[in-house]
Amino acid sequence: MNGSSTPNLYLALVHYPVINKHGDVIASAVTNLDVHDIARAAATYGVRGFYVVTPLVDQITLIRRLISHWTTGEGATYNPQRRHALELVRIKENLDDVMADIRGDIGSAALPRTVVTSARNQTPVIGFETLRRMIGEGLPYLLVFGTAWGLTETLISTADFALAPVKGPTTYNHLSVRSAVTVVLDRLLGR
Repeated sequence: MNGSSTPNLYLALVHYPVINKHGDVIASAVTNLDVHDIARAAATYGVRGFYVVTPLVDQITLIRRLISHWTTGEGATYNPQRRHALELVRIKENLDDVMADIRGDIGSAALPRTVVTSARNQTPVIGFETLRRMIGEGLPYLLVFGTAWGLTETLISTADFALAPVKGPTTYNHLSVRSAVTVVLDRLLGR
């Protein structure tokens, strides 16, 4: 890394715009398990911030309630480690708001470089070792994950990079997003 134990890496879990199994653009529902498990993975690997991206007011309310329970409510005293992880969660309505927040966090007008992920084959892609080296140079990166059946092609086309998909030894390729995030973080930041 850049001499620090904390990489200059942020995560975004996008709930809109994503696609359903028919290819329609939708807003997907937030799941409690995704927020918890991705926050815990982010804390484990030293990610600077984890953004949950949704414009849906009811979903924002749900996430705020969940975070509040674990950061300032009874959950904060019951499990301080969970509190630490959930303090990394930030809620934004869109990726433009995420980028603005990261700029404020890093104190720079420069935008972080965006890296999208997908289980679908994209071209061109960068490999895990390449991105690992790039992150090690200390510049800020935003790693973007999609929910439902993945990010829209429009969103993918606006990214700086597309990361190679996580693949196992079989043709089955439908990991939960929380599992995929953990695999990706381990490949990029693990020892």
